[in-house]
Amino acid sequence: MSALYPPIRDNHHFYLKVDDVHELYVEECGVPDGLPVVFLHGGPGSGCEPWHRQFFDPNLYRIILFDQRGCGRSKPHASLERNTTWDLVADMELIREHVGIDQWVLFGGSWGSTLALAYAESYPARVNGMILRGIFLCRPRDIDWFYQVGQGIERIYPDYWQDYLAPIPEAERGDMVAAYYRRLTGDNEIARMQAAKAWSTWEARCANLQQKESVLSHFTDPYTAMSVARIEAHYFINNGFLEPNQLLANAHRIAHLPGSIIHGRYDMICPLEQAFALHQAWPNADFHVIPDSGHAASEALIQQALVQATDALVDYLA
Repeated sequence: MSALYPPIRDNHHFYLKVDDVHELYVEECGVPDGLPVVFLHGGPGSGCEPWHRQFFDPNLYRIILFDQRGCGRSKPHASLERNTTWDLVADMELIREHVGIDQWVLFGGSWGSTLALAYAESYPARVNGMILRGIFLCRPRDIDWFYQVGQGIERIYPDYWQDYLAPIPEAERGDMVAAYYRRLTGDNEIARMQAAKAWSTWEARCANLQQKESVLSHFTDPYTAMSVARIEAHYFINNGFLEPNQLLANAHRIAHLPGSIIHGRYDMICPLEQAFALHQAWPNADFHVIPDSGHAASEALIQQALVQATDALVDYLA
């Protein structure tokens, strides 16, 4: 039986023009007078899906979801122009002001946890709690672990790793992110699509402790694969547009906030060390290591923990 709340429809949705390039898709669900929460999807480059609404009691939460720049239904698709962490933080402030919210809860997983921390450390007065899953601190070593040769991950998934290496000639494998970035931003459409599929397939195969066909299907869809691969490579070649160790160094700004850190014991995309380091810097948060689970929010035990966390936080803040 699913731990998630039953499926719901959005109350309304709209496009918000945030500059002269980007329009963001935004939707609201739940009850208008509920506890405001914003859902921050992963990637960067993925997008929101209807089931993401189901982590929250729709009778208690006012749920805001949006597709980040270049993602999902936002326009233009897969655009890298004016697309940085700090553009996304500014977008969140525009959305918050546009929908008339004073403070909100941040709910994010993987890259969504990165963005939540960047926003909360920039605007701590606008946040009244956080629920973070699959912590990604976006330090060079965190990026290198999953994407660069010789960092260890290829010893865990040697078969999947060969397919990830395949589009890149051996002479360029000293910096896989840069090599992929060149292809994903190049003029050769066939090479772009080949690189996008290989990059996104690698991520999807490693996301769950036991591979899920639904996750693989979502990430390898050509439309999603292109935005995920292009935007992730763009962010990671720029170290997430963050200073070294920035999110941990500035964690004192969120020390007062209640929240939860939820992480799969066998997360191979973002190893548990990242969540452990965040909890040391933010001890006010509950820390939950989920057994028999990998990285993705589609893991049953992680879903259960996330719903328990949203239920507990709405009770606490009420």
